[in-house]
Amino acid sequence: MKCAVIDIGSNSVRLLFQSGGKTLYKALNTTRLGEGLAVSGKLSLPAMQRSALAVQEFKQRATSDGATQVYVFATAAVRSAENGGEFVMMVEKLAGLKVDVISGEEEAAIGLLGALGRNDGGIIDIGGGSTELTLRQNFSVTYSKSLNVGAVRLYDLCGRNRQKLQLLISEKISEYGKVECSNLPVYGIGGTATSLAALALGLKNYDGQKVQDFILTKSALDELTDKLFKILPEELVNTSCLPFKRAEIIAGGALLLSSLMQYLDLNSITISEKDNLEGYLLKRLSE
Repeated sequence: MKCAVIDIGSNSVRLLFQSGGKTLYKALNTTRLGEGLAVSGKLSLPAMQRSALAVQEFKQRATSDGATQVYVFATAAVRSAENGGEFVMMVEKLAGLKVDVISGEEEAAIGLLGALGRNDGGIIDIGGGSTELTLRQNFSVTYSKSLNVGAVRLYDLCGRNRQKLQLLISEKISEYGKVECSNLPVYGIGGTATSLAALALGLKNYDGQKVQDFILTKSALDELTDKLFKILPEELVNTSCLPFKRAEIIAGGALLLSSLMQYLDLNSITISEKDNLEGYLLKRLSE
């Protein structure tokens, strides 16, 4: 059986194609759907058009490769926007696909499933518009919370102003309350985490196999974060594998991850290439 799933995120639209339960390829188009959403409360027409077109192109690619089922889900940007329904209709009209707009809790659950399967551990999923923290111990979820803050939202509200970013991040992550995860393996998933791993590895071309299970220490992340605030996005694009729309927001994302690791008293996290794409597909195929 060949099937595919498309994730409409706040920064990127992503595609996962599987055959017989094995991943054959992934693809990504950075469309910045959530651009300006933190300020206006609405998705802009150009961002919606870019993203809907990306969904259409991914569906065509998947079906031409033999996918008999194509699923599509959307996360923080669509669920929080005043005109999210308008975008859903646009996708349905253009691509002929029904969009499943999932909650923050559902996003956390499928992220955990994708990265860890049924094993114990935790995930930090920094997206463009939200950040999920989820823990499972003794096969039961002991903590799960989604915050309305992510790398795109941070950039829209604070740009690359480190002081403003830190104030907003500190205010937001305090909403997690008391969290105990020192005895659990914690994984970083999503575009921010995998991009930071690629930068730490010095990759000029992104390689998911090298990123998978990379150990990112707090000290290495802090050093990288300092560098990211000193280099312009244009320079970063020329010296790394990051596209411009990721390079623009990565400094704030790095500061958020570093602040979260400090808040949770984590010396390191493991980066996982597997995330809510795999989790969503597993969930749908088991229904």
